[in-house]
Amino acid sequence: METESVKSAVSEQSTRSRRSRSHTHRNNHRLHNNHSLRSSRSNRKAEDSMAPFQTSVTLRDENRGGQEVIEVQILPQDDNWGENTTALTGNTSEQSDAEEMAVSQWNGEPDTGFSFMCHRYLGSALTGFVCVAAFLSPPAMVVLPRLPGLLPMPLLPSHQQSTLACGTECKGLLLALAFKLVILAVGAWALFLRRPPRATMPRIFLLRAAVNGLVLICTFAYWLFYVVQVTEGGLTGGEAVEYRGLVSYAGSLTDTLLFIHYLAVVLVELRHLQPMYYIKIVRSPDGESRSYAIGQLSIQRAAVWVLEHYYTDFPIYNPYLERLPVSKSHKSGSSFKFYDVDGINNTSVQSQSRAVLAAHARRRDSSHNERFYEEHDYERRVKKRRARLITAAEEAFTHIKRLHNDQGDALNRHVLANTVPAIPMDPHEAAQAVFPSMARALQKYLRITRQQPRHSVESILAHLAKCLSHDFTPRAFLEPYLVPSPVLQNEKEQKSVQTWALICDELLSRSITDGTCFQLRQNDVSLLCNVKTLPHFNITEEVVDPKSNKFVLRLNSETSV
Repeated sequence: METESVKSAVSEQSTRSRRSRSHTHRNNHRLHNNHSLRSSRSNRKAEDSMAPFQTSVTLRDENRGGQEVIEVQILPQDDNWGENTTALTGNTSEQSDAEEMAVSQWNGEPDTGFSFMCHRYLGSALTGFVCVAAFLSPPAMVVLPRLPGLLPMPLLPSHQQSTLACGTECKGLLLALAFKLVILAVGAWALFLRRPPRATMPRIFLLRAAVNGLVLICTFAYWLFYVVQVTEGGLTGGEAVEYRGLVSYAGSLTDTLLFIHYLAVVLVELRHLQPMYYIKIVRSPDGESRSYAIGQLSIQRAAVWVLEHYYTDFPIYNPYLERLPVSKSHKSGSSFKFYDVDGINNTSVQSQSRAVLAAHARRRDSSHNERFYEEHDYERRVKKRRARLITAAEEAFTHIKRLHNDQGDALNRHVLANTVPAIPMDPHEAAQAVFPSMARALQKYLRITRQQPRHSVESILAHLAKCLSHDFTPRAFLEPYLVPSPVLQNEKEQKSVQTWALICDELLSRSITDGTCFQLRQNDVSLLCNVKTLPHFNITEEVVDPKSNKFVLRLNSETSV
């Protein structure tokens, strides 16, 4: 009786569990349908903006050995290009798969608003205004006395000719002033106005602000003394100011501006050229790293320096390579435990549970071995398809030959005589004729290296036409597909504005020191930068005695000499 009651209770509980599972399955199916409808609508809206990098994620609910299936279509279907669907399987949730397989893009709107434009160009505008005002001050000081009525100078009719007269020495000062102004203009253009700012930093560039402040103070002080010196005689009835003295005064202002420009060159351009630290940059999540020698810079300028080297030295980050294809021999074991509620055959159940636990332990211990063989097999397949691609490209390029003028005229005569069926083609037509012979090998290589989102058929044909027009070799044509660097080679990274977040515990306007650590983050990619001081190199001289550079040949019967 007790056994029957236990069985009935267990059967009732199992019936309830089946009902709850079926109800949960129906709710999940309904939620999945709503999610698929919303995703299809959003995909139709973003179809134009994502082309030619159309990427869609399809989640399925059917279980295959206790695993969910995710299909990622990374290129639109094309009859000539072949199948372009990559299936990745994993025991993850629906939300995590959609987040992990999404293409890394900046979620926010691009920084093109009025506030960003003001922040970007305000510093350059103020610097240009200060430079123009300082540059025009010496000519204005020389010209203003020649304009009557602008300044209350004590120019009496009897002394007017002698006061405004400019002799040989005065003319020499004017000529020197003109050459100094030309040199100052070229130097200011080369230092401040030659190129637009490459980065918009969150803090003020202290050295550049100090130089601009020094120029502004110098210009204001010279104008103040100029106005006081000129107008003092007119207001108090003192002696008239000679024109030669004003020219010499303007020349001294020009000399001061030249010295300030020299100081700006030393502080802004030459100070950071001497290496003082080395910085190690580690990219997450793929762990790619580089190390460089760097000079004395502030933290925010060091971040700009790091980004310049990142976009030109680092390889392209490919999120699809984070998951290698699972080996076919890998089988997922069962994670369920079986119990006998009646207490019968308890020994067999325990032995079965022990076997399951032992299998899980062995699989956990051998996971590194499986990973090693999977990576080795993946590298072998990549090398194999790379060799096939190079061979196919070399065979395809042998069918194309450039026609010179004399050969083109002879070919036209043969075509008119119906003796040669071929006609000359332009580079684009030649690319369209050659591409099908290596399309399959290229498609397989791009598929296994997960580069399909970056390269469409149109971009490949355009690149092939350019290579044919410049007489490139097959290896030169395959360089963008075989060498995944630099980052700017990726068309998605070729934007006018790249927004990064700078994270540091110290003030960003301070100089980097030994142990400084900061992070640059953009979506899923982050750069961790650690700064260390370069050691002091003690170079000692060691003199070798010339008499020690003599040798004796030892002969032995056991040697071969």
